[in-house]
Amino acid sequence: MTKLGIKIGGLTLIVVVICFCSLISGPMGVQVPKEVILGIRLPRLLLGIFAGLLLSTSGVALQGILQNPLADPYVLGISGGACVGAVCALLLNLPIPLFAFLGSLVSIFAVYRLASFQGRIPRDTLLLSGIVVGTFTGSLVMLMMTLASKGLEQIIYLLMGHLGMMFGLIGFKIFCIVFIVSIILLLLILRRARELNILSLGEEEAMTMGVDVERIKREIFILTSALIGLCVAFCGAIGFIGLMVPHITRKLVGPDHRILLIVSPFIGVILILLADIVARNTLAFELPVGVITSLMGVPFFIWLLRRQKT
Repeated sequence: MTKLGIKIGGLTLIVVVICFCSLISGPMGVQVPKEVILGIRLPRLLLGIFAGLLLSTSGVALQGILQNPLADPYVLGISGGACVGAVCALLLNLPIPLFAFLGSLVSIFAVYRLASFQGRIPRDTLLLSGIVVGTFTGSLVMLMMTLASKGLEQIIYLLMGHLGMMFGLIGFKIFCIVFIVSIILLLLILRRARELNILSLGEEEAMTMGVDVERIKREIFILTSALIGLCVAFCGAIGFIGLMVPHITRKLVGPDHRILLIVSPFIGVILILLADIVARNTLAFELPVGVITSLMGVPFFIWLLRRQKT
């Protein structure tokens, strides 16, 4: 067995163990009724796996296409755009996944256009553009919350990232359809692994090797926007997983996107489920999982930022 196979096998075992721990952990401990496991903890587990898959893959794809180690759906304001779309759908009784996708798509193209300068995207400009778009989308959400007469609890959970609210609101059947669509989107991104590897050599070098850089960018932007929109629709805005996972995975298996895009979902699922276990067991009341991931992600982001300046 190859080293990669051993690592994937080890990660699979870790995921299985954490999934079991997720099902038995909580205020009731292991003496928990079956209906609680099937009705509450299993849906949370499924959503944790769902979020880990989507956020980790999106982070790898965005960092690969933008060639920026600080790129992340949350930092770039994409999650904020998805929240705007999801909140609009909540208040107007419209399809939440569809509008979350549209919001994330508008946000990522706005960030890209704001950051572009003479065909390039400087790192500092990209981050500033993400902050601007994120601030704007946050203001829109606050405005809608001020004007709204219903759904405030769902909106708050959406903004904080939560695995126990939106599942019941949208429904299991729709989740199954969305999960299948998400797997297709993940496979489409995986097919672009070769182009992402070539782009790591630089855009000019990639063009000389026959890669249509702008077309690949548009494809990745649309695919990652769809993934983030679907994730936000069911799990809310869970921050920094897309930032941390690519770096952890590169340390583990190297920079080849053909491997990164396969291994990173394991790391994403592990981090999300661990964060959810901590969120449910730290205090007497349940914390949103997005709070835990942010507490992990902010120091990680600061460390990356300082490392880029040295």
